[in-house]
Amino acid sequence: MIGVAGPSVGLIRFVTGPDGTVVPDLLEKLPGRGYYVTANRAALEKAVGGRIFSKGAKAQVTAPDGLVDEIERQLARRVTDLIALARKAGLAIAGFEKVRGALANDIVKVLFQASDGSERGKGKLWTPEGARWFGILSADELGMAFGRSRVIHGAILAGGLTARVVEEAAKLKGLRDTGIGASGAGKE
Repeated sequence: MIGVAGPSVGLIRFVTGPDGTVVPDLLEKLPGRGYYVTANRAALEKAVGGRIFSKGAKAQVTAPDGLVDEIERQLARRVTDLIALARKAGLAIAGFEKVRGALANDIVKVLFQASDGSERGKGKLWTPEGARWFGILSADELGMAFGRSRVIHGAILAGGLTARVVEEAAKLKGLRDTGIGASGAGKE
């Protein structure tokens, strides 16, 4: 939503490029006047279809074709990159048995399960109290994060990257969540 002041959590920042086009700034580092839209597919499509970006930029701007899909692609890449960083820092694990063991030891802060994994297998794991669950990445995307071909179950342990992973995954969830077919393993 544009026009409301407050923290940028759950929002996607945009800036205006030199040619007057809307540019998503997922890292929030690009120069220029920033304007924000809720990280939600419906809100972004409304912003693209209406004059919401022009109001935020306080100038006439144009949104490129496929902007919402490009934002989704970039967010998915950002989440997989953050999981990969957590893995390299020793804060991420993959595989059913390893994740189940970490859950039993109550050290999991974020549980990832592949959106295209079997519901039966995903239902065997649980989300600990105070932790987050995401089923927004495919097995191939999770595999890329863990340096494997496919991963169905992954977990992030407490550490410096955990909050950032949750923040970015929540944004991606806003773009990918259709509200149907969520696993019973950890609905939010």
